[in-house]
Amino acid sequence: MSSPFQRPSGPAEHVERALCVLAHPDDVDFGSAGTVATWTKAGTEVTYLIVTDGDAGGFDETPREEMGPLRQAEQRAAAAEVGVTDVRFLGYPDGRLELTLDLRRDISRVIRQVRPQRVLTSSPERWWERIAASHPDHMTVGESTLRAVYPDARNPFAFPELLADEGLEAWTVAEVWLGASPRADHAVDVTDVVDRKLAALRRHVTQVGHMAELDEFVTGWMRQNGRAHGLPEGRLAEVFHVVHTA
Repeated sequence: MSSPFQRPSGPAEHVERALCVLAHPDDVDFGSAGTVATWTKAGTEVTYLIVTDGDAGGFDETPREEMGPLRQAEQRAAAAEVGVTDVRFLGYPDGRLELTLDLRRDISRVIRQVRPQRVLTSSPERWWERIAASHPDHMTVGESTLRAVYPDARNPFAFPELLADEGLEAWTVAEVWLGASPRADHAVDVTDVVDRKLAALRRHVTQVGHMAELDEFVTGWMRQNGRAHGLPEGRLAEVFHVVHTA
């Protein structure tokens, strides 16, 4: 007889609701838009929570006060390409995120609102072999989200104002998918939805408009993922470290 404390060996085959918590507009599309497209295709309701407006990004002379609204619009358009209509922003300053109780509370609030069985976020670990994946904002959001998942969102006595003032009951997230992780253990074959992922990425004009070889770069990267994780030759994959938390 199996132990009542034995956790699943892999992620759930299907969930009703998923929440993606990322630092910047375009983070979810570079790392996870193909996966999100497979979820929405299967009927999962997906919400994006973007912690900053990406106002420190871009490659031209766009005034800083215009960049944040532009990138919000780009993210909403990109989300629509993969079937996501619920896109939320917390408005924290791009490039200056810190691990704070306020950030944990704000993510916990959305977890309690959305009540997802699955949360996708960035890995809080520094990846020494691929340092560009370890942007400080990404790591901060990953750690803040994990702390919001456990223990904050599930503990009715954590941030009691969420219940007392906003009526948000505690909620337990069963699994967390960490992107850009040095210990990825799960690959999602996104070959059949790659056109939707690339369409989403092209919506981020302020970030990728200068990249003439965007498609080749992204598909080459995903082809390497597929090969490393045992997919048939030529298949494309996004990869994650799946953590069971329930």
